[in-house]
Amino acid sequence: MKLRKSLVVASLFASLAVSAAWSQNGGLVQTGSDIPAKWQKPEADYDYVKREVMIPMRDGVKLHTIIVVPKGADHLPMLLERTPYDANFFTEKDSPHLRDIVWAANREWVDDGYIFVYQDIRGKYGSEGDYVMTRPPMGPMNPTKTDDTTDAWDTVDWLVKNVSESNQRVGMIGSSYDGWTVTMALLGPHPAVKVAAPESPMIDGWMGDDWFHYGAFRQVNLDYFTEQTSKTGKGDSGPRWSADDYQNFLDAGSAGNWAIENGFQQLSFWNRLSTHPAYDAFWQGQALDKITVAHPSTVPTMWLQGLWDQEDMYGAIHTWEALKAKGMIANNHLVMGPWYHSQVNGAAENLGPLKWKGDTAADFRRNVLIPFFDTYLKDRKPAEPTPQVLIYNPAENHWDKFSDWPGATEQHLTPLYLQSNNGLAFRAASAGEDSYVSDPAKPVPFIEVPLQFSTHPRWATWLVQDQRFVSTRTDVISYQTPILTEPVRVEGAPFADIFAKTTGTDGDFIVKIIDVYPPTVAEQPEMGGYQLPVSMDIFRGRYRKSFAEPSAIPAGEVQEYKFRLPTMNYVFKPGHRIMVQVQSTLFPLYDRNPQSYVPNIFFAQPQDYQKATVSIEHGSSGASAVLLPVVPASTAIQ
Repeated sequence: MKLRKSLVVASLFASLAVSAAWSQNGGLVQTGSDIPAKWQKPEADYDYVKREVMIPMRDGVKLHTIIVVPKGADHLPMLLERTPYDANFFTEKDSPHLRDIVWAANREWVDDGYIFVYQDIRGKYGSEGDYVMTRPPMGPMNPTKTDDTTDAWDTVDWLVKNVSESNQRVGMIGSSYDGWTVTMALLGPHPAVKVAAPESPMIDGWMGDDWFHYGAFRQVNLDYFTEQTSKTGKGDSGPRWSADDYQNFLDAGSAGNWAIENGFQQLSFWNRLSTHPAYDAFWQGQALDKITVAHPSTVPTMWLQGLWDQEDMYGAIHTWEALKAKGMIANNHLVMGPWYHSQVNGAAENLGPLKWKGDTAADFRRNVLIPFFDTYLKDRKPAEPTPQVLIYNPAENHWDKFSDWPGATEQHLTPLYLQSNNGLAFRAASAGEDSYVSDPAKPVPFIEVPLQFSTHPRWATWLVQDQRFVSTRTDVISYQTPILTEPVRVEGAPFADIFAKTTGTDGDFIVKIIDVYPPTVAEQPEMGGYQLPVSMDIFRGRYRKSFAEPSAIPAGEVQEYKFRLPTMNYVFKPGHRIMVQVQSTLFPLYDRNPQSYVPNIFFAQPQDYQKATVSIEHGSSGASAVLLPVVPASTAIQ
């Protein structure tokens, strides 16, 4: 209270001095600038101190860093997030209260007592240096002496020496690209890094994270390329000629043509990506799951992702599985929640029409994630040991704890065979085939049109979109079981195993595993008959033999297309049906396959796009199926 009175008195004397000067010139003339030499915002009553510093790296480049310390802090751990998305974003609000200025994901951390550190990575926003998209580790693809491993090391080293209120312990966290920076830090962590949580980390951009899925390019990223690499700050997205991105991208033709029309020749990352459409050394050399296994850390790490993550559903689980396969599981945990991309950092009472028991994200942060960090940063044991694996069961609406989780193995998988007359059964099918015409001029939309990539609520929840909107299209084939009389429980990663022939010389295959709800649902009428996708992905046919060396599909010959689908922890309940849908386009999210073989689909010409008749085989000509990890009873820890 005395401090506040002193400030008021000082302010009063300053006002009187200004009034006297004003009176001397009659109040008519103002000399000097209306902007003071240094504006000092009164912050005596703030419950935190905010510092902005430039932390030097080993090569002299300085990185813009914001440090937020609770007032009166002593011996608190530091929570570090390194980002290309503007460190100022995390504390952009102006309030005397720390809990009000941090973003939603950090409020529970404020309650627990943490120092927050947010840093712009090299070359973005307030940081010096050159920006390189997901800069590869030092080596053949990065001849410099720095990378995001060394930058994280140098940052942590500076923090433990210069933040006197800390206990010299650091935990690292971040989602998406920020999850990638956490993973990079783990390749050579500073000794002060005691715990980490890569959330939906971008691990392998070709196999199944942001840029491609099994070779099919995700056109939603074209806007990201200009936003991220055209300016040090945030650039603009591409211009739109109509309100419907389905039509915009159809009119553009190929992804490469869209890029050329919008000046992408100026963007180095686009030029690199578009000249490497196959999984060659360019992509293999920066696949972080493989690099992480080659440089394992002992830092306790929680690998996190959403079961319906529409951007990075590949990285976390594949890295965890790779570490497990090498016997490095003791300090690595896996969590998969009922979330879209990065929803773990917000509110998660629901996902589209799916309603959960409480806020699954806030409850997880409070009850699992923060206690996990506190274990290593505060020497505080959690109320319950952190499970090795924690995965939400959406059908039964609860978390399941596991001591282990099956990896990417085809052993113990149960074939669910595609049958004639659009049937689906666990018994072998009789010989036959079903055909559809895939027309690149009329591709199947990934959500109902009109659509815009920039409409976040639709983009974030598209993976739970009711599939009835395409089920009557003639270029989508749906197979379904009879009404289930017993539950079918699946735990693990399913595989699509499709035998097909096409009149084209290239083509894509999209396979969806769907839970078909009963015709009426008394508790939630809008879910009556709902076709809920539980696991789906796309596979580019030219890579059926080799991801690195594509080859034309022999027209009219049956070929096998086998690929892994996203992980499931799910129960198909009695009264429901299991459905499998097969189609060849998912537009404009994925670029159109011309269906005639060309060296680089990015630059396919209008005449290359051809209709093709695709025939799905079953029975003796090819036992098309989805291979499900069916278990007779839950393996979860009770």
